Amino acid sequence: MEIAILLFEGFDELDAIGPYEVFGNAAAFGADLTVSLCTLRRTESVTADHGLRVEPDATLDDLTPDLVVVPGGGWNRGGDTGARAAAERGEIPAALTTLSESGATVASVCTGGMLLARAGLLDGRPATTHRGALSDLRETDAVVVDARVVDDGDVLTAGGVTSGLDLACHVVDREFGADVAERVRTEMEYEPSADVYVSG
Repeated sequence: MEIAILLFEGFDELDAIGPYEVFGNAAAFGADLTVSLCTLRRTESVTADHGLRVEPDATLDDLTPDLVVVPGGGWNRGGDTGARAAAERGEIPAALTTLSESGATVASVCTGGMLLARAGLLDGRPATTHRGALSDLRETDAVVVDARVVDDGDVLTAGGVTSGLDLACHVVDREFGADVAERVRTEMEYEPSADVYVSG
């Protein structure tokens, strides 16, 4: 499984790095996956919401991801960086639509869910986001669910910031089994929330 975590200027650090570490540990424990930090356009670095500078591994076009994880960050702050700015520019939502249509699973952490909503990927589907953006999510065609992680098959969403760990642990369990997931949890000394809504 090829996993791409899609970065943009102003993304929230933990939204991306938490899942990255979970997936990296899963690979170390035998899960057949690769995980990359990528951007839409080639760049030497991306600056996150709290100032962390990250060197991406690739552009999205360099990859053929089975799963794309979209972080949030800065939705309620506004400005020219962060998830709201990325949603308004429209390039990431358009890329997500294309990826979904090609068969990729799309997941979001925190207000990354609003980028999925802008892409139309949450229309008529159960979803969640950071509490601070739930009112905005309710104004879309998503069916808002009160859960930390929402699994609707080929679209997954998670609540605020730390829920990215829960989402990634859920994906590891779903795709690679309980044994690998347990080893990741033990290594990271983290017990994921059981507040996971699985549709169907």
